[in-house]
Amino acid sequence: MKFSQSVVALAATASLSVAAPLAKRQASAITDADILNYALTLEHLEDTFYREGLANYTEADFAAIGLDATFYDNLKEISADETTHVAFLTAGLTAAGATPVAQCTYDFGVSTPAQFVALASVLEGVGVSAYLGAAADIMSKTYLTDAASILTVESRHNAYIRQALGESPFPVPFDTPLDFDEVYTLAAPFIVSCPATNPALPVMAFPELALGTTGTIVANQTITLLTPGYTLAAVDGSSPLYAAFITILGPIFVPATPVSGGFSAVVPDSPEINGQSYVVLTGCSDAVTDDTVVAGPAIIEITNPLP
Repeated sequence: MKFSQSVVALAATASLSVAAPLAKRQASAITDADILNYALTLEHLEDTFYREGLANYTEADFAAIGLDATFYDNLKEISADETTHVAFLTAGLTAAGATPVAQCTYDFGVSTPAQFVALASVLEGVGVSAYLGAAADIMSKTYLTDAASILTVESRHNAYIRQALGESPFPVPFDTPLDFDEVYTLAAPFIVSCPATNPALPVMAFPELALGTTGTIVANQTITLLTPGYTLAAVDGSSPLYAAFITILGPIFVPATPVSGGFSAVVPDSPEINGQSYVVLTGCSDAVTDDTVVAGPAIIEITNPLP
C-alpha cells in the first residue's frame, strides 16, 4: 500500500540526501567494491567517533561515571581496531582497482562521557548488523572471509561495552541482520558532509523513526514510535500500517496505531527480540523490503528477563 508524507518530511529527506554523498540504489546489481566501500563508510564513522571521544574525555572522566582504567585501556584498543579496519579496507579497495571512500565530517551529538559510551554501544551493534546483513551479497569468498573477520571483532566490541553499561552482553541467540538502506538510515544523521570525490554508493535513507518511550522496555509493552517533522497517512485513507520488528528468522509484524506525533505498537514477546532491536514501519504485513518500508528503523533497547 502507498503512504504519503507531509511536505516537511519531503524537505527533510531532500536535505539529508544533499548532506550525504551516497546515491539512491539503481537497478544494477551491487558489486563487491560497493559493499567494501559501504563497510568502509561505516568504519570511517566508528574510527572518527572513537578518536574524537578519546580526545575529548580522559581516563578520569570515565572513572567519574564508574568505568575504571581497564575500560579506558580497552576503549583505546577498540579505537585502534577501528583505525586498522579503515586501513585494511582502504588497502583492499585500492589493490582491487577501486576508489575507496574518504572520511566524512560528522556530528555525533555527544557532550558527556556517559553519552559517548551509550552511543558506542549502539554504533557497535549497528556495525554487527551491517556486516551480517551484507554477507549474503558478497560474491568473493576472500572478501566474505575478510568481512566475517571484522564482524566477529565488532561483535566482541559490542558485547564488552554492553556489559560495561550493565546490559546483557549477548541478549539473543541470533544477531539481527540489517540491509544496506536500513543501516544507512541509522548512520546518515551523524554525517554532516563528505568529500565530493567519494564514489557514490547504491544506498538511500528512509525517513527517520524515533523511539518516544523512555525507561525500561519489555515484551508486551506498548511503545510510541515518533515520525519527527512529518506525518504518514495511507493514500487511500484506510490502509493499515504495521510495525515490523526485524529478526534473523523474519520480521514480526504488529499493528501500528496512529497517535500524536507518530504511532503506537506493542513489543512482541519473542526470544529473538531482546537487547538492541530494530523496528520499521511498513504498509505490508508479509515481508520487509526497501519497497515496503516507509520509515525507520528505530533502535529499541529491550530488557526482557534472560532464561
